[in-house]
Amino acid sequence: MTSRRLIIADDLRRQITTGRLGPGDRLPSESALADRYKVSTATLRSALAVLQGEGLVEKIHGKGNFVRRPLRKITYIGGWGTLDPRTASDVDLRVTVRTTALHARGPLTALLKVDDGSPLTEFLRLSYEGDSPHSLARVYIPRDLTPTTALGDRSSRAGAEASFSVPDPPPTEVHETVSARLPTSDEASTLRINAAVAVLAITRVAADNTGRVVEAALLVFPGDRVDAVFSTHHVIEERQAHR
Repeated sequence: MTSRRLIIADDLRRQITTGRLGPGDRLPSESALADRYKVSTATLRSALAVLQGEGLVEKIHGKGNFVRRPLRKITYIGGWGTLDPRTASDVDLRVTVRTTALHARGPLTALLKVDDGSPLTEFLRLSYEGDSPHSLARVYIPRDLTPTTALGDRSSRAGAEASFSVPDPPPTEVHETVSARLPTSDEASTLRINAAVAVLAITRVAADNTGRVVEAALLVFPGDRVDAVFSTHHVIEERQAHR
């Protein structure tokens, strides 16, 4: 089974790399491919899993297997907590937002510095380039700070960079923790990536001038889809010389 799986993967990979199958092309159905290669459906799916892990093939539920289009990179601007509008515009992102009312539990109580059970609003923001997921954000806001205009599920192509931004007006303090790690099974499924592909995870906590946390955001970007830029600005104090 292993040798047949690799032979099938090699043949399909060659068709993709030579252009016989182009970006966005739909592969024949799994049953048709299994008949073509004279293997079981399980063996065929195992071969496709190899190509999915390499980022060459993407399986879209209910539609089939497609040659993955190369996804372009965007730039996340640390400190400002937003996407660079130029790169976001170049990629032409579409963002869906799903809103859920919940109560703080476990790590969320520590992130938001609230009591267990405190009411929160979760915004699940998923960006797409075409039909392919590009990045994921889970944003948590204390319920009493949630603007009524932000409630409700929606999808938009306009202002994608704003969907990952810190609140407006800007908070007094923004603390960001950045790490490279493997995705959770839920993240891998949502972003349609292999569980062995590293993601850039950013935990962003924003507070007002009283120290109250006004937002906690968990951002997840597949490593091949984002550059994160952090700039440091040194303030030089000019002192009037006493004479």
